Amino acid sequence: QVQVVESGGGLVQTGGSLRLSCVVSGRTFSTYAMGWFRQAPGKEREFVAARTWSGNPTLYADSVKGRFIISRNTLQMNSLKPDDTAVYYCAARSGTSVATMYESTYAYWGQGTQVTVSP
Repeated sequence: QVQVVESGGGLVQTGGSLRLSCVVSGRTFSTYAMGWFRQAPGKEREFVAARTWSGNPTLYADSVKGRFIISRNTLQMNSLKPDDTAVYYCAARSGTSVATMYESTYAYWGQGTQVTVSP
């Protein structure tokens, strides 16, 4: 059974940085594409970033472009803003070379980790 577990969330001041990690375990597939999504209070979940196993290509939401960096198992978040406050979810899809921003294309999801950015 595939499990996806995020970690690294927390409280940070505006302008600070956090690094989220994602571990995909129990898988029988050797490669996977990864996506990060987030859900702020009272809002729908939205796309943040995605990448293929090789890292080419990577995709970013306009709101985080230039501030966030997605690696194979991490999401480095820099220059954080209060608008970045949300529960962040890691998602994986097996054996594919396609990075996608669509939730429905990801089969495996973590439970989420809270990121709070104070003014």
